[in-house]
Amino acid sequence: MNWRLLAIPASTIPLIIIIIQFDIKAEDVFAVGLLPFLAAVLAMMGKLFMQGLKFGYIVRKYFGPIESVWKLSGVKVGSEFIRFTTPMFVGGEFVLIYWLHKKGFPTSKASWVAILEIVTDVIAGGSLSIIAGVLALLHGAIVVGGVVLATSITVTTIWVSLFFLSTKKTFQIPTGLSMLIKKFGKEKGVNYIQKTNQWMEEICIMSRENLRSHQAKKIFVYSLLFSIVSWLFYGVSFMVIAYGAGYVIDFFDSLMAVMAANAIGNLPITVGGSGLAEFGVIAYLNNLDPFNFEVAEDTVEWNLIIAWRIATYYVPIGITWLLLVKFALSKYTKTSIS
Repeated sequence: MNWRLLAIPASTIPLIIIIIQFDIKAEDVFAVGLLPFLAAVLAMMGKLFMQGLKFGYIVRKYFGPIESVWKLSGVKVGSEFIRFTTPMFVGGEFVLIYWLHKKGFPTSKASWVAILEIVTDVIAGGSLSIIAGVLALLHGAIVVGGVVLATSITVTTIWVSLFFLSTKKTFQIPTGLSMLIKKFGKEKGVNYIQKTNQWMEEICIMSRENLRSHQAKKIFVYSLLFSIVSWLFYGVSFMVIAYGAGYVIDFFDSLMAVMAANAIGNLPITVGGSGLAEFGVIAYLNNLDPFNFEVAEDTVEWNLIIAWRIATYYVPIGITWLLLVKFALSKYTKTSIS
């Protein structure tokens, strides 16, 4: 886990390059004001808290009241530290699976809950990002719109297809890959293939059992609503920062800008989308011209972007780390399973 702490200073490298390249001074960042900055932090924490409530809702619906909603939310928000320090924002789901497994639940059931949590988040976020990409194309921003659409459509399609196809098909490790693992891994490789295929089969069985019931469909819809609201909080985060810097950016434009940035940040290039998210926001709002980063009248300045990134990424990293240690990695007793 300690190696992930190195990802934090690594994520600042693109930020430092931007600061140097565009000669951004500390007073420029502070110019947004303390209250708007804190409001942006609160909006981001609102997003994370809604994700936590969603996880708590799903867990309690499938497993019962094994923990308080507060603790379940803390586990989920803490897991976001892993996503913040990983390319493509992945890894947090393994914390959730690990925590539920240590609580005494089978890995397949823990994985199902984590997958449902991810898929609803991907559908909500992907849909909003696709809208942002379409709007960019309609305004003539071919590069920005193309990248946003290519990333969001790819990620959303993969997750949604695998999720819903699991109700009709039992997935297994491809034969070619399986043979290679068995050949080079020998006995350990054979054991790995057997356990992985069994795990995938159990998840597919759970998909068929759960997604066809009325109760499961209801849980899915409510979880999706939780995800939509969480992304709306994310949109608020940039709007309040902009207001502090003297810009009037309405909520919809703010939401579309951050969703475009989120899609671009999913590219597996930097840790936590560092650098990509910043360029994504300013490219989307700066007359939707990805090649024009010069400050002109009525365009967003870089100090605003840096302040927003600190409020919605670097401050939450510290908070999620504390919650990860307190909730997800703390000692607990196993839950009895009937």
